Amino acid sequence: MLEMTVDSIRVSPMNYQRVVILREKESDRYLPIWIGPAEADAIAVKLQDLSVPRPLTHDLLGTIIDSLGGTITHILVNDLQNDTFFAKITIQANGESKEIDCRPSDAVALAVRAKVPIYANEEVMDKAGIFLDKETGKPLGQESNADGSSVKGKVEVKPEELKSMSAFTDFIDSLDLEDFGKQSGTR
Repeated sequence: MLEMTVDSIRVSPMNYQRVVILREKESDRYLPIWIGPAEADAIAVKLQDLSVPRPLTHDLLGTIIDSLGGTITHILVNDLQNDTFFAKITIQANGESKEIDCRPSDAVALAVRAKVPIYANEEVMDKAGIFLDKETGKPLGQESNADGSSVKGKVEVKPEELKSMSAFTDFIDSLDLEDFGKQSGTR
């Protein structure tokens, strides 16, 4: 498992689709994940420390977990299949650790509220993680690091899987990524 941080939330200028950008804590590799507008707002509200007059759904869920004696310990983006990311929330309750399947957007919204670590499996990062050219801000090829060296231990992605991810890569190519790595209000 690789620890991640929330780098930013972006909106595609072409179709207004939202994406949360997770950054590998010990690297300059990023993981962009499509999310819905409600989840994007829920993450941004908490990251920007904005107050809302009534609890949002993720606030409510956190309160329910807490009132039932549970504690969120971490979240994990654990899989990517056919352009769909999968995640798990790990909750400690009554001396037991339970993993709850969920959408990554909901997991991240809970993680920023509970201030718990966000992780991604190495296999997910190998499939969908991107490095950016430090000068242009454009994504580099999947086979190289930001410094141009080759990535070791990469998971081989089958041609049919690459084809199914074409919408994902087209979307990433449409994003304006020039200000990646610079301080933003959604960090």
